[in-house]
Amino acid sequence: MRILEWESLSREQQRAALARPALEESADVAATAQTIVARVRRGGDAALRAYTEEFDGVRLEDFEVSSAELAAAPDTLTSPQRAAIELAIANVERFHAAQSLPPLSMETFSGVRCERIVRPIQAVGLYVPAGSAPLPSAVLMLAIPARLAGCPERILCTPPGRDGRASSAVLWAAQMCGVQRVYKVGGAQAIAALAYGCTSIPQVDKIFGPGNAWVTAAKQLVSCDPAGAACDLPAGPSEVLIVADDGARAEFVAADLLAQAEHDPRSQAILVTTSARLAERVCGEIDTQRRLLSRSTILAGSLTESRCLLVPDLEAAMRLLNAYAPEHLILQVREPRRWLEHIQHAGAVFLGEWSSEPLGDYCTGANHVLPTYGHARAQSGLSLLDFLKTMTVQELSPEGLRKLGPTAIELARLEGLDAHAQAVGLRLSALGAEYAP
Repeated sequence: MRILEWESLSREQQRAALARPALEESADVAATAQTIVARVRRGGDAALRAYTEEFDGVRLEDFEVSSAELAAAPDTLTSPQRAAIELAIANVERFHAAQSLPPLSMETFSGVRCERIVRPIQAVGLYVPAGSAPLPSAVLMLAIPARLAGCPERILCTPPGRDGRASSAVLWAAQMCGVQRVYKVGGAQAIAALAYGCTSIPQVDKIFGPGNAWVTAAKQLVSCDPAGAACDLPAGPSEVLIVADDGARAEFVAADLLAQAEHDPRSQAILVTTSARLAERVCGEIDTQRRLLSRSTILAGSLTESRCLLVPDLEAAMRLLNAYAPEHLILQVREPRRWLEHIQHAGAVFLGEWSSEPLGDYCTGANHVLPTYGHARAQSGLSLLDFLKTMTVQELSPEGLRKLGPTAIELARLEGLDAHAQAVGLRLSALGAEYAP
């Protein structure tokens, strides 16, 4: 990792130091995703079959995971693996169940009642990528809030392996989390199938889950189409920013940086520290620890996009992290909770040296689907609320109409909308009140 002294950098150099890794050529990715989406929308199962053979290297006649394959899934997992998934499920359920929205009903004005009622999204599609490793943790983060929200239809898509089977860990996690149907379809083609429906896969109202650049582009495309499906949040390569003072343990800091860097060659790990000595020790620890890790090729790519920034004090570190708006923020400083009020932009925050970010990825209970690429400035991480929608209800009594109607008429006339004024005025006239068009 490069070590840069923040205060000595020009404004342009500071911007470059906080720049994210470049994504794939956006025009090419968007064009490919658009072609895939259009072909699946037009060709349905036949297009899905062709893309699965092209991208996943397997020819499937039936995309839905069979009951036999589901039943066999837990047999390939060890008892400790099953126990780990079960404990993670319990924590995720506990935290997300507490996020429910209570109904709201109040009289805003004499004779005027406003309410908020909550309804689950009727059909949700959950996308779980495969890539270089199965991701049962992603199943938990999507399927548990969907079930707790009461979404009646919950279906999951995940790419098949070369053997034509889905990951056993993903399948067992899906069963444990109440997923009703699982399909072996991946990539942008899965997003298109979920958005528009086809013979095998039903259409859904909203799509959730991370994916590669083509998946992200497909989600953006279908979410802009009124005939498509809504999507959860923008997603890019994973990232972490660690703020550390001179009391931080270099081996812990290095381990957390590497944990995030191993996701993808375009992942980014940034250390912001007040201690030049710690920065040197962390760089040494990274070199030592990475030799023991298996994903060396990925780390070689992501560490070139990572850096260490030296700042004069923690106040400067707070300003820097808010400018970056990280997906994951770790505070390895003395009294970390003291600095929480200074944080404005972060997807998830981890306080103190014992709060390693991978615990949040798997089993603390908080959701790991988070805004990346600076979207934490305006977006929140996934929660139960993303699987719900609210409706307002308004009810006026005759007395409420008499008292509030003239205000609505006045505002309608101010805006030049005489039909609005008339709709209220006719009702006032029916109650015997004076109304002049």
